[in-house]
Amino acid sequence: MEDVFSTNIDVSELLDHALSLVLTYAPKLLLAIVTLVVGLWLINRFVGILDKRLGKKDPTLNKFLCGLISAVLKVMLLISVASMIGIETTSFIAVIGAAGLAIGLALQGSLANFAGGVLILIFKPFKVGDTIEAQGYIGSVSEIQILYTVVNTFDNRRIVIPNGSLSNATLVNISVYDKRRCDMTFGIGYGDDIDKAKDILKRLFEEDERSLTDPAPRISVGGLGDNSVDLMFRPWVATDDLWPYYWDMQEKVKKAFDKEGISIPFPQRDVHLYKTE
Repeated sequence: MEDVFSTNIDVSELLDHALSLVLTYAPKLLLAIVTLVVGLWLINRFVGILDKRLGKKDPTLNKFLCGLISAVLKVMLLISVASMIGIETTSFIAVIGAAGLAIGLALQGSLANFAGGVLILIFKPFKVGDTIEAQGYIGSVSEIQILYTVVNTFDNRRIVIPNGSLSNATLVNISVYDKRRCDMTFGIGYGDDIDKAKDILKRLFEEDERSLTDPAPRISVGGLGDNSVDLMFRPWVATDDLWPYYWDMQEKVKKAFDKEGISIPFPQRDVHLYKTE
């Protein structure tokens, strides 16, 4: 009988202790859950508003800054929720710091890309919408993320380039200036009239409405090759017209030279045969 009575007492004490724990921690746990849910909603709401406003003013900074702010706020929220439950925040922060160090050592490349993204946003070598040439690709910048930049090429390919590579290598921003020089070279035969060929190029320049007169074009002899006299043709056009202008002018010059009797020589060799006895 004594053993049964003792057991009943122990069970009763355990139930009382469990009830005490529930009454003590249930409100804290419930409050922590509510705080977590409401906090995540507020963070997402805030980041969404920031995304819309920054998207209108600075699309380049938009995605990068929103992603960084969202990550920082969520970490702060988790620390606050852990403190409400009763977890020592000092030890919690120490664990996060140790985990961050280990992750940092394992992801050195990603940290380099992160640093590269920060440098790109600070010094702005390019922005969303610019056409750049980097890492062997030419295309339009569609996104600048925390770790990488997305470039859409003109043949409709999506190229993802790490920011570390972009910030530490040579990069050509084609969209910085509103006009560019279109460099072309046309070879004519040594027996052809140089002045006549120049007049043809000048006429074609004046007939094309995309040609810019300021700066003035340059048409001159650029060199005397093995098979041809090389004429440099250096007109200026709007940046958006560069390649269409170049391709159209190649065809126009060929047709005009053919019509006016100006030859475009090709490499050839003279072979002399000697008869020996």
